[in-house]
Amino acid sequence: MKMITLVCAAGMSTSLLVTKMKEAAKKLGEEVEIRAVSERQFNKYEKDTDILLLGPQVGFMLKKFKEKYESTGMAIEVINSMDYGLMNGEKVLKTALSLK
Repeated sequence: MKMITLVCAAGMSTSLLVTKMKEAAKKLGEEVEIRAVSERQFNKYEKDTDILLLGPQVGFMLKKFKEKYESTGMAIEVINSMDYGLMNGEKVLKTALSLK
């Protein structure tokens, strides 16, 4: 089972997207755990995160996260802003799964 963590400024704006992603995972038969946290909280979840997705509003942190975590095998990417704005949970999920 893959653990996907979404990081945004406060951990709240991605909660709807997480819900949509979970619905998509169920529909597609994918076994994943998905959660949203704030950037400050991420250190509590770094050890069990397989795929880290950054909300577009914190996309500027991509380099920082890659420098710190990419060597651990964690896949890290910024969520496409169009998919984020449309809350396209299925597309974001498929993108996430294609990273690992």
